[in-house]
Amino acid sequence: FLVMSVAGRATTAELNVFQVLELRSVIGFFILLPLVMTSGGFAAMRTRRPVAHIARNVIHYTGQAAWLYALTLIPLAVLISIEFTTPIWTAILAVTFLGERLSRPKLAAVVLGLIGVVVIVRPGVGSVDPGHLVVLGAAVCFGISVVMVKSLTRTDSVVRIIFWMLVIQSALGLIPAVYVWRTPSLELWPWILLIAFTGMSSHFCMARALTYADATVISPMDFLRVPLSAL
Repeated sequence: FLVMSVAGRATTAELNVFQVLELRSVIGFFILLPLVMTSGGFAAMRTRRPVAHIARNVIHYTGQAAWLYALTLIPLAVLISIEFTTPIWTAILAVTFLGERLSRPKLAAVVLGLIGVVVIVRPGVGSVDPGHLVVLGAAVCFGISVVMVKSLTRTDSVVRIIFWMLVIQSALGLIPAVYVWRTPSLELWPWILLIAFTGMSSHFCMARALTYADATVISPMDFLRVPLSAL
């Protein structure tokens, strides 16, 4: 996710957010194909929960578009600090809809992580900027998406979840991407390939992690991105 954010800043400096998202999904699909083939091929990608996949990806696509758009409005450190309200939304939704228990250690992890983010980034945050509200909306979308992925892991494989993520998001973004399309410069292609690979692999890792542990355990671990961002 951290590498994706760096690659996202590099690509959105030249290309529209919708084009970046489309390139990420389409190229990511071809990167995933070997895993699809070794997991039973396209026949094994059939799902009994198409509505859940569509809903999850519409919400996640909206959050991702807002997140990339916010990258063009506010500094990366500020964006990450606000994005880390995601564990709060994830915890609330996981307890409400998945029946997970928010124990004291889990709650402490969320609270201490948020305090750490505020301590690190607060000096760089002044008055409220529209970019702050945009990324806050993205954080809520990400929280909903994490909980929906956790629900999907109960019936679908990780490869199937990521397969439908890339297919649905490619379809969602096709028309907006074509409308704003610009031919990327040769120097930009390494960044595009990097955002495609990390965009697929980060969500694959997240979905895999959610097959082993509750969302209230996995989400706060994402706070590791704060010191890594500083590094």
